[in-house]
Amino acid sequence: MRIITRHILFELLKVFIVTLAALTGFVIVFVIIRETLDQGVGPLEIMRLIPYALPQALQFTLPGTLLFTACMVYGRMSGSNEIMALKAMGISPLVVLRPVFILGLILSVAGVWLNDAAVSWGAAGTQRVLLEAVERVAYGMLRARKSYSSEQFQVTVLDVKGRTLVMPVISYRKSDGTWVTVSADTAELHTNQAENALTLILRNSRLETGGPFSFLDPDTFTLDIPLEAASRSRRISELSASKLPLTVISPRIKQQKTFIENKKEAMAAEAAYQMMSGDFDALSGSYWPQQRAVLAQAVVTLHRLETEPYRRWANAFSCLCFVLVGAPMAIRLRNSDVLTTFFICFLPILVVYYPLLTFGTESAKRGDLPPIAVWLDNLMLVCWSVWLLRRVFRY
Repeated sequence: MRIITRHILFELLKVFIVTLAALTGFVIVFVIIRETLDQGVGPLEIMRLIPYALPQALQFTLPGTLLFTACMVYGRMSGSNEIMALKAMGISPLVVLRPVFILGLILSVAGVWLNDAAVSWGAAGTQRVLLEAVERVAYGMLRARKSYSSEQFQVTVLDVKGRTLVMPVISYRKSDGTWVTVSADTAELHTNQAENALTLILRNSRLETGGPFSFLDPDTFTLDIPLEAASRSRRISELSASKLPLTVISPRIKQQKTFIENKKEAMAAEAAYQMMSGDFDALSGSYWPQQRAVLAQAVVTLHRLETEPYRRWANAFSCLCFVLVGAPMAIRLRNSDVLTTFFICFLPILVVYYPLLTFGTESAKRGDLPPIAVWLDNLMLVCWSVWLLRRVFRY
């Protein structure tokens, strides 16, 4: 028995490692291209981004790679009648299937950690690399296009000589939402990591505040722009549940519930006071629709926070659920053509599993269904697997 188990496990690992390396490499390239598209980052930043992109890439490649591996190994064994021969010797198919089920379980547990690492460590690391590259990216785009812009920062120049910007026009948005424009004869850009800012050294500058006044400074003028404002990278929302580590979500849920209860109590007290004082104009004014909108948004945020842990665990355990279907399906088809077996297994997953995943996740986020509804897709695969395994054991 141990010889058979070791042989199957070796075959599984051999196919799995080679396929995972190839597929993950392809996905990493895609992820990095998506993150760096139109940002002008250089080869050094791309190399630094690879480790941070790895957890996110593995989220997508692990389930599919494991399904492909199960289809290849068990399809070949069944096609060459090895499974039939083992059954004739009195060896249960469960002995053959046990290695891939254990491997699927281990990878599912690891997938929970990978999912958490991708949305916390990976996303934060990617943003940090892009922020640190703002100066290099800005100079590269200014040399090539004579302009560089982000959501809150814009620079246009007449020319770039070395590190000197000739006739630059800089616009940036202040914290109050107003835009300020500064022009100068020359300027230089420097990244100040200690202050987390992009420092502009301007010479003979003119400041336009958008009003009737402007200011002229014939000497050197220094302007600091926050790196997040100057960067073209997508900023991570602190309120987004999908970007929070699992260890942070539980305290956030408690805080959100407390906020909702306090908000309801404050609204009830305010309504009671207005009714007792006869202030019916306030009761019918625009104040209450705004307060109800704030409360409704807080409830939606709570539903998203409560759904997120279930979603991550369900997504990770798709590895186990995929092989619960793929391995017995490959044995039943008795076809050594791995692509045929793989697509016969994957097509129902594509047509049923992913729409059901989307339905359960979105319904739970809206509060229409409990958070455990995100497991509906995996439950469907488990039921399908039970039906397949019964027929594998019987034939």
